[in-house]
Amino acid sequence: MKFALFSLVMNIRNAVTGETLTAQQKFRNILKQAILAEKLGFDAYGIGERHGPPFLSSSPPVLLTAIAARTSRIRLLTTVAVLSVLDPVRVAEDYATLDHLSGGRLEMIIGKGNDPRHYPLFGITEEEQWDSLAERYALLKQLWSEESVSWQGKYRPPLHEVTVLPRPYQQSIPVWHGSASSPLSTELAAKYGEPIFSSNTFHPLAKYKALIDHYRERWEYYGRDPRDAIVGAGAGSLYLADSTEEAIKRYRPYYDAFHATDSAKHNQSPFKSLEDNLENGPILVGSPDSVIEKILRYHKAFGHQVLSISVDGLTEAEQREQMERFAAEVAPVLRREIPSTVWSGARAKQPHTIEESS
Repeated sequence: MKFALFSLVMNIRNAVTGETLTAQQKFRNILKQAILAEKLGFDAYGIGERHGPPFLSSSPPVLLTAIAARTSRIRLLTTVAVLSVLDPVRVAEDYATLDHLSGGRLEMIIGKGNDPRHYPLFGITEEEQWDSLAERYALLKQLWSEESVSWQGKYRPPLHEVTVLPRPYQQSIPVWHGSASSPLSTELAAKYGEPIFSSNTFHPLAKYKALIDHYRERWEYYGRDPRDAIVGAGAGSLYLADSTEEAIKRYRPYYDAFHATDSAKHNQSPFKSLEDNLENGPILVGSPDSVIEKILRYHKAFGHQVLSISVDGLTEAEQREQMERFAAEVAPVLRREIPSTVWSGARAKQPHTIEESS
């Protein structure tokens, strides 16, 4: 199994210390987190996209470029890029530039997003989100693969013989499809023959498993080898301690604070408490052994090769503690137990930055 650390750059008052970071302090914290993730052997670092409080992640390509300049190996993900509201021309330009500056370490996870506040900001309705995503993604693929593109659609002005620059550094920037709530995302991924990344954050296992199963069914429907269908999955927050009881005690203030935010209320989690989430949901809170057991149980249902985790909202010292414990006590076991073909082979050994090669 491979591992990604991700952040939505959530900036709220710390539930234990009472400290509130400035935007500048939070961005510096994210940069330090990404540098440490690479040092500890995480395979990827991701930045999500949100357009409202308490998140400061409105510009993932900018933040990922800053991370690219301070790292050399770790892959860079968008977790997720809300393509349903973005201009594909701007996306093609921004992310191709990031692809060059990172030396080809970029992989995009695209989706429609789960925060309805971005729709009025960018001029579409929530009902249009799926059609908008499909149209914009088709155009993005065309802009990256062809020159002199002429195009006409619903969600941006027509194009006439347009060639976006720069062209991507990689022959083809890898794209994953974020999957959280609808088979429309899994259908789009299967149609294009591309991997999915299950959110696996807010609901019980069965809901996400149904979407993953649908993806694999549609993958085969399009005549593809089922062994080539690749799945990644999230797990939400991580908190490790010597015992599950200690982990619950230490994490509870954070859990209560996170679930009191407006964005969390919108997601309408069915879990009534931290204990309910721990028993019936994806959260990774407990001893290293209990967390390993839970990840293996979810893998049996999902068959995922990549796992993403987050330490958002904790103190900086706790973030380091959690990342170090996961890297030392959890990741090695799962790497042995779960094979992964993702980010393996010659391609995974070649990433570098422009600065390194100059």
